[in-house]
Amino acid sequence: MVLKNHYEPTAALAGLARREAPGLAIFGGIALNLTVGGVNPAAVERMTRVEGGFGKMVWMPTFDAENQVKFSKEQRPFASVSRNGKLLPEVLQVLDLIAKHDLVLATGHSTSAEDLLLVEEARRRKVVRIVVTHALLDPVRMPVDQARKAAQLGAYVEFVGNAVVGFSKSMEFKDYAAAMRQVGLDRVILSSDFGQKGNPLHPDGLEQVFAGLRQAGLTVAEIEMIAKRNPARLLGLE
Repeated sequence: MVLKNHYEPTAALAGLARREAPGLAIFGGIALNLTVGGVNPAAVERMTRVEGGFGKMVWMPTFDAENQVKFSKEQRPFASVSRNGKLLPEVLQVLDLIAKHDLVLATGHSTSAEDLLLVEEARRRKVVRIVVTHALLDPVRMPVDQARKAAQLGAYVEFVGNAVVGFSKSMEFKDYAAAMRQVGLDRVILSSDFGQKGNPLHPDGLEQVFAGLRQAGLTVAEIEMIAKRNPARLLGLE
């Protein structure tokens, strides 16, 4: 289980949760939004020092991403990852920290073009664990052929439950399942991305997602691959 909070690091929370639920592998991370200083290498470095080493995920900016703010037509500060087609120096520093501490890079709410820049540069800098954050959804809107390219470069591509279940549903199960197969199920990760008011609780929502994917033609073994085995590999558990 990975605990994601857009505005607060969750490594310490993961440690507390493990004490309350012995036997569960619970991890946290940090989303590089403005509340932690944006793309802030110091914040990432500090997370790695939290007792237990359960802070594994580093999301590039999500709700404060330049792409998200512009997509939402908001007039407020944002955190950028690139300028004129090149990743910013602080982004490169964060990629180096991710490689140094064997963390997981998640691309956040960046544009699809920025996602590919991040994946390519991360691989050059010896980052092993990469996931393209809910690639097909707003505001990323990565075409399936680009998602397949990211997978070929060594990234996992995230598909999320709230794309097909809940108040923010935007796709049909048959189309989602088809896109997964186009990317390649061995490089797909299925997350819940629930937790919002009005959406199902994570376990209930995931059961609905599993049932819908079964009806769309995925086998139990294929669902276990994308919901269990691939995420475990991403986190270094297999």
